Amino acid sequence: MSLSATQISHLKTLLQGKPLAWSALNDSVRKTLVSEELVTIQSHGSYKTVCAVSIEVLRQFLEQHFEELRGFDWNGEEFPATTTRAGLAVHSGNSKTRVIRSCPGFMVNSFSPIPAHIGAEEILISPVAGSMLFIADWELFSIPKDVLIIGIENMENFRNIRKQKYLFPTDSQILFVARYPQNGDLIRWLKSIPNPYLHFGDFDLAGMHIFETEFYIHLRERSSFLIPEDIEIRIQKGSAERYNSQYERLKQYIPSDKRLLPLYNLIQKYHRCYDQEGYIGNE
Repeated sequence: MSLSATQISHLKTLLQGKPLAWSALNDSVRKTLVSEELVTIQSHGSYKTVCAVSIEVLRQFLEQHFEELRGFDWNGEEFPATTTRAGLAVHSGNSKTRVIRSCPGFMVNSFSPIPAHIGAEEILISPVAGSMLFIADWELFSIPKDVLIIGIENMENFRNIRKQKYLFPTDSQILFVARYPQNGDLIRWLKSIPNPYLHFGDFDLAGMHIFETEFYIHLRERSSFLIPEDIEIRIQKGSAERYNSQYERLKQYIPSDKRLLPLYNLIQKYHRCYDQEGYIGNE
Protein backbone atom coordinates (compact mmCIF):
# COMPACT_ATOMS: atom_id res chain seq x y z
CA MET A 1 0.00 0.00 0.00
CA SER A 2 1.45 3.38 -1.03
CA LEU A 3 0.60 6.65 0.69
CA SER A 4 -0.30 9.93 -0.97
CA ALA A 5 1.09 13.24 0.26
CA THR A 6 -2.37 14.01 1.63
CA GLN A 7 -2.48 10.78 3.66
CA ILE A 8 1.00 11.43 5.04
CA SER A 9 -0.13 14.90 6.08
CA HIS A 10 -3.12 13.39 7.91
CA LEU A 11 -0.90 10.84 9.66
CA LYS A 12 1.36 13.69 10.73
CA THR A 13 -1.68 15.24 12.46
CA LEU A 14 -2.18 12.03 14.47
CA LEU A 15 1.50 12.00 15.40
CA GLN A 16 1.13 15.51 16.77
CA GLY A 17 -1.42 14.14 19.25
CA LYS A 18 -4.32 15.86 17.52
CA PRO A 19 -7.70 14.29 16.63
CA LEU A 20 -8.33 13.57 12.96
CA ALA A 21 -11.62 13.22 11.12
CA TRP A 22 -12.47 9.56 10.53
CA SER A 23 -13.15 10.28 6.86
CA ALA A 24 -9.73 11.90 6.33
CA LEU A 25 -7.94 8.55 6.16
CA ASN A 26 -8.46 6.24 3.22
CA ASP A 27 -10.19 2.94 3.90
CA SER A 28 -7.05 0.75 3.82
CA VAL A 29 -5.08 2.95 6.22
CA ARG A 30 -8.07 3.30 8.54
CA LYS A 31 -8.67 -0.47 8.72
CA THR A 32 -4.99 -1.14 9.34
CA LEU A 33 -4.72 1.33 12.20
CA VAL A 34 -7.95 0.12 13.82
CA SER A 35 -7.12 -3.61 13.49
CA GLU A 36 -3.68 -3.00 15.03
CA GLU A 37 -5.33 -1.04 17.89
CA LEU A 38 -3.16 1.99 17.18
CA VAL A 39 -6.00 4.53 17.26
CA THR A 40 -9.16 5.11 19.26
CA ILE A 41 -12.45 6.18 17.68
CA GLN A 42 -14.60 8.90 19.22
CA SER A 43 -18.14 9.66 18.10
CA HIS A 44 -19.59 13.17 18.07
CA GLY A 45 -23.12 12.49 16.85
CA SER A 46 -22.75 11.46 13.21
CA TYR A 47 -19.18 12.78 13.13
CA LYS A 48 -16.24 10.56 14.12
CA THR A 49 -12.64 11.32 14.95
CA VAL A 50 -9.60 9.14 15.59
CA CYS A 51 -6.68 9.73 17.95
CA ALA A 52 -3.38 7.90 18.39
CA VAL A 53 -3.29 5.53 21.37
CA SER A 54 0.48 6.04 21.60
CA ILE A 55 2.30 8.52 19.39
CA GLU A 56 5.60 6.65 19.67
CA VAL A 57 4.13 3.20 18.89
CA LEU A 58 2.13 4.63 15.97
CA ARG A 59 5.20 6.30 14.52
CA GLN A 60 7.25 3.11 14.81
CA PHE A 61 4.49 1.09 13.13
CA LEU A 62 4.17 3.55 10.23
CA GLU A 63 7.90 3.66 9.60
CA GLN A 64 8.13 -0.13 9.69
CA HIS A 65 5.19 -0.84 7.40
CA PHE A 66 5.35 1.95 4.82
CA GLU A 67 8.52 2.17 2.74
CA GLU A 68 8.08 5.88 1.99
CA LEU A 69 7.97 6.71 5.72
CA ARG A 70 11.24 5.05 6.74
CA GLY A 71 13.47 7.79 8.05
CA PHE A 72 10.78 10.36 7.30
CA ASP A 73 11.30 13.72 8.98
CA TRP A 74 7.88 14.33 10.50
CA ASN A 75 8.71 17.86 11.62
CA GLY A 76 10.40 19.10 8.49
CA GLU A 77 13.77 19.47 10.23
CA GLU A 78 16.86 17.86 8.73
CA PHE A 79 18.83 15.85 11.26
CA PRO A 80 20.81 12.65 10.79
CA ALA A 81 18.85 9.44 11.43
CA THR A 82 21.22 8.58 14.29
CA THR A 83 20.63 11.83 16.15
CA THR A 84 19.75 11.36 19.82
CA ARG A 85 17.64 13.61 22.03
CA ALA A 86 20.83 14.61 23.83
CA GLY A 87 22.37 15.58 20.49
CA LEU A 88 19.33 17.63 19.56
CA ALA A 89 19.48 19.45 22.89
CA VAL A 90 23.12 20.35 22.25
CA HIS A 91 22.35 21.36 18.67
CA SER A 92 19.25 23.43 19.26
CA GLY A 93 18.56 23.54 22.99
CA ASN A 94 15.38 21.55 22.32
CA SER A 95 15.42 17.76 22.54
CA LYS A 96 11.92 17.62 21.05
CA THR A 97 12.78 19.34 17.77
CA ARG A 98 12.07 16.02 16.11
CA VAL A 99 10.51 12.70 17.18
CA ILE A 100 13.50 10.46 18.01
CA ARG A 101 13.54 6.81 19.07
CA SER A 102 14.96 7.37 22.53
CA CYS A 103 13.93 3.91 23.75
CA PRO A 104 14.53 1.16 21.18
CA GLY A 105 14.12 -2.50 22.14
CA PHE A 106 11.45 -4.92 23.30
CA MET A 107 9.93 -6.46 26.42
CA VAL A 108 10.72 -9.93 27.80
CA ASN A 109 9.24 -12.09 30.53
CA SER A 110 9.73 -15.59 31.98
CA PHE A 111 8.33 -18.14 34.43
CA SER A 112 11.71 -19.08 35.83
CA PRO A 113 15.15 -17.42 35.93
CA ILE A 114 17.04 -17.38 32.62
CA PRO A 115 20.73 -16.44 32.51
CA ALA A 116 21.56 -13.89 29.83
CA HIS A 117 24.12 -11.29 28.82
CA ILE A 118 24.03 -7.70 27.68
CA GLY A 119 27.46 -7.45 26.17
CA ALA A 120 29.92 -8.80 28.75
CA GLU A 121 27.53 -8.09 31.62
CA GLU A 122 25.75 -11.11 33.08
CA ILE A 123 22.08 -10.64 34.00
CA LEU A 124 19.31 -12.90 35.26
CA ILE A 125 15.91 -12.58 33.62
CA SER A 126 13.51 -13.23 36.48
CA PRO A 127 10.65 -10.69 36.59
CA VAL A 128 8.26 -11.15 39.50
CA ALA A 129 4.57 -11.67 38.74
CA GLY A 130 3.04 -8.43 37.56
CA SER A 131 6.27 -7.08 36.06
CA MET A 132 8.35 -7.46 32.89
CA LEU A 133 11.80 -6.50 31.68
CA PHE A 134 12.55 -4.08 28.84
CA ILE A 135 15.69 -4.83 26.79
CA ALA A 136 16.93 -1.54 25.34
CA ASP A 137 20.42 -2.57 24.18
CA TRP A 138 18.97 -5.49 22.24
CA GLU A 139 21.93 -5.74 19.85
CA LEU A 140 24.08 -6.80 22.83
CA PHE A 141 21.44 -9.11 24.33
CA SER A 142 22.14 -12.86 24.25
CA ILE A 143 20.58 -15.96 25.82
CA PRO A 144 21.48 -19.69 25.85
CA LYS A 145 20.83 -21.42 22.52
CA ASP A 146 18.47 -24.00 24.02
CA VAL A 147 15.98 -21.43 25.35
CA LEU A 148 12.63 -21.52 23.53
CA ILE A 149 11.38 -18.06 22.58
CA ILE A 150 7.61 -17.57 22.58
CA GLY A 151 6.34 -14.39 20.96
CA ILE A 152 3.01 -13.11 22.26
CA GLU A 153 0.85 -10.99 20.01
CA ASN A 154 -1.43 -9.26 22.54
CA MET A 155 -0.33 -7.41 25.65
CA GLU A 156 -2.97 -8.83 28.00
CA ASN A 157 -1.65 -12.32 27.34
CA PHE A 158 1.93 -11.13 27.77
CA ARG A 159 1.16 -9.60 31.14
CA ASN A 160 -0.52 -12.80 32.34
CA ILE A 161 1.85 -15.54 31.18
CA ARG A 162 1.58 -17.42 34.48
CA LYS A 163 -2.17 -17.85 33.96
CA GLN A 164 -1.46 -19.61 30.65
CA LYS A 165 1.37 -21.85 31.80
CA TYR A 166 -0.64 -24.97 30.95
CA LEU A 167 -0.38 -24.10 27.23
CA PHE A 168 3.39 -24.15 26.95
CA PRO A 169 6.04 -26.91 26.80
CA THR A 170 7.16 -28.10 30.23
CA ASP A 171 10.52 -29.49 29.07
CA SER A 172 12.04 -26.16 27.94
CA GLN A 173 13.25 -22.94 29.43
CA ILE A 174 11.04 -20.26 27.92
CA LEU A 175 11.69 -16.60 27.22
CA PHE A 176 8.54 -14.67 26.35
CA VAL A 177 8.84 -11.66 24.04
CA ALA A 178 6.16 -9.09 23.24
CA ARG A 179 5.19 -8.07 19.71
CA TYR A 180 4.63 -4.50 20.92
CA PRO A 181 6.16 -1.98 20.67
CA GLN A 182 6.19 -2.92 16.99
CA ASN A 183 9.47 -1.28 16.02
CA GLY A 184 11.36 -4.00 14.11
CA ASP A 185 13.97 -4.55 16.83
CA LEU A 186 12.49 -7.86 17.93
CA ILE A 187 12.62 -9.50 14.51
CA ARG A 188 16.14 -8.16 13.91
CA TRP A 189 17.23 -9.78 17.17
CA LEU A 190 15.45 -13.06 16.36
CA LYS A 191 17.20 -13.20 12.99
CA SER A 192 20.59 -12.81 14.67
CA ILE A 193 20.22 -15.82 17.01
CA PRO A 194 19.65 -19.58 16.43
CA ASN A 195 16.90 -20.18 19.03
CA PRO A 196 13.56 -21.74 18.06
CA TYR A 197 10.60 -19.34 17.98
CA LEU A 198 6.96 -20.20 18.77
CA HIS A 199 4.28 -17.60 17.93
CA PHE A 200 1.21 -17.26 20.16
CA GLY A 201 -1.39 -15.07 18.50
CA ASP A 202 -5.08 -14.83 17.76
CA PHE A 203 -6.63 -17.84 16.07
CA ASP A 204 -7.95 -16.03 13.04
CA LEU A 205 -6.88 -15.12 9.52
CA ALA A 206 -5.17 -11.95 10.73
CA GLY A 207 -3.20 -13.84 13.41
CA MET A 208 -1.85 -16.35 10.90
CA HIS A 209 -1.10 -13.57 8.43
CA ILE A 210 0.85 -11.63 11.09
CA PHE A 211 2.91 -14.74 11.88
CA GLU A 212 3.73 -15.43 8.23
CA THR A 213 4.46 -11.85 7.14
CA GLU A 214 6.37 -10.70 10.23
CA PHE A 215 8.10 -13.84 11.52
CA TYR A 216 7.93 -16.93 9.28
CA ILE A 217 9.14 -14.97 6.26
CA HIS A 218 12.40 -14.31 8.12
CA LEU A 219 12.80 -17.36 10.38
CA ARG A 220 11.22 -20.08 8.19
CA GLU A 221 11.03 -23.54 9.83
CA ARG A 222 12.83 -22.25 12.94
CA SER A 223 9.49 -20.61 13.72
CA SER A 224 6.11 -22.21 14.37
CA PHE A 225 2.58 -21.19 15.38
CA LEU A 226 1.02 -22.35 18.64
CA ILE A 227 -2.16 -24.37 18.00
CA PRO A 228 -3.70 -25.69 21.27
CA GLU A 229 -5.25 -29.15 21.33
CA ASP A 230 -8.74 -27.81 22.08
CA ILE A 231 -8.77 -25.15 19.38
CA GLU A 232 -11.61 -26.72 17.37
CA ILE A 233 -13.93 -26.61 20.42
CA ARG A 234 -12.97 -22.97 21.01
CA ILE A 235 -13.45 -21.91 17.40
CA GLN A 236 -16.91 -23.52 17.28
CA LYS A 237 -17.91 -21.05 20.00
CA GLY A 238 -15.82 -18.21 18.60
CA SER A 239 -16.71 -14.92 16.94
CA ALA A 240 -18.46 -14.91 13.57
CA GLU A 241 -18.39 -11.10 13.63
CA ARG A 242 -14.58 -11.06 13.81
CA TYR A 243 -14.36 -13.58 10.98
CA ASN A 244 -16.65 -11.49 8.79
CA SER A 245 -14.79 -8.26 9.56
CA GLN A 246 -11.50 -9.83 8.41
CA TYR A 247 -12.79 -11.82 5.48
CA GLU A 248 -13.00 -9.08 2.85
CA ARG A 249 -9.42 -7.97 3.53
CA LEU A 250 -7.97 -11.50 3.77
CA LYS A 251 -10.26 -13.63 1.60
CA GLN A 252 -7.41 -14.33 -0.83
CA TYR A 253 -5.06 -15.39 1.95
CA ILE A 254 -4.02 -19.04 2.16
CA PRO A 255 -1.13 -19.97 4.47
CA SER A 256 2.14 -20.76 2.74
CA ASP A 257 3.33 -22.59 5.88
CA LYS A 258 1.49 -25.91 5.51
CA ARG A 259 1.57 -26.45 9.28
CA LEU A 260 -1.08 -23.73 9.54
CA LEU A 261 -3.56 -25.45 7.22
CA PRO A 262 -5.40 -27.45 9.95
CA LEU A 263 -6.13 -24.20 11.81
CA TYR A 264 -6.99 -22.38 8.57
CA ASN A 265 -9.41 -25.15 7.59
CA LEU A 266 -11.17 -25.01 10.99
CA ILE A 267 -11.64 -21.25 10.69
CA GLN A 268 -13.07 -21.63 7.18
CA LYS A 269 -15.24 -24.58 8.24
CA TYR A 270 -16.97 -22.73 11.08
CA HIS A 271 -16.59 -19.16 9.74
CA ARG A 272 -15.49 -18.17 13.22
CA CYS A 273 -12.28 -17.20 14.99
CA TYR A 274 -11.03 -17.12 18.56
CA ASP A 275 -9.00 -14.48 20.44
CA GLN A 276 -5.96 -15.65 22.38
CA GLU A 277 -7.14 -13.76 25.48
CA GLY A 278 -9.69 -16.57 25.94
CA TYR A 279 -6.86 -18.80 27.17
CA ILE A 280 -5.97 -16.59 30.13
CA GLY A 281 -6.67 -18.60 33.28
CA ASN A 282 -9.15 -20.77 31.38
CA GLU A 283 -7.55 -24.20 31.34
